[in-house]
Amino acid sequence: MNKEELFSSLRAQGFSGPILDAFTQVPRENFVLPAFKDLTYEDTALPLAAGATISQPSTIAFMLQLLDLRKGQKILEIGSGSGYVLALLEEIAHGKIYGLEISRELAEKSRELLKDKRNVHILHKNGMKGLLSHAPYDRILVSAAFKEVPYYLKRQLKRGGILVVPVNHSIIKLRKHIIGVEEIEYNGFSFVSLMNAPIEE
Repeated sequence: MNKEELFSSLRAQGFSGPILDAFTQVPRENFVLPAFKDLTYEDTALPLAAGATISQPSTIAFMLQLLDLRKGQKILEIGSGSGYVLALLEEIAHGKIYGLEISRELAEKSRELLKDKRNVHILHKNGMKGLLSHAPYDRILVSAAFKEVPYYLKRQLKRGGILVVPVNHSIIKLRKHIIGVEEIEYNGFSFVSLMNAPIEE
């Protein structure tokens, strides 16, 4: 599959205009390992360093659609990997965006790739507990799988905020209301597990 074929496939799946525009504006080839450049625009996940992956484009687009992004939002991504999704988030929302990445190698590489994106802040940090210091957030996206919905992240959402998180083989969308939360589950996905380990030194 080449770039145009991938974009045609995403359009056929009905993703929103801002999401499609972001995919055309952010060059995915900059975020994949050299050994996988030929597969850049295949609709498949690709390996990164430190056991991480860059998710398949259609899955990323689906999660971005669930986030219901708006201009100027404050967004947290947990497990930001190569920085590809951070770049897409910035392209769509133009807000303040934070990425947490446990691998020093990936955090440093993604900072370099996104050094011109002044609203994107990448922290070399274990993301299991989110980033309370900059909460609350309009949107939180988790790009690796938890074993169960991390409800403590709900406390880091603004009222009306949305959390999108893989749990086992599902994607969960959680919206915070004045009282309680609304939760929707979408089955049939596969993600690497979010690493819960000390920060690499």
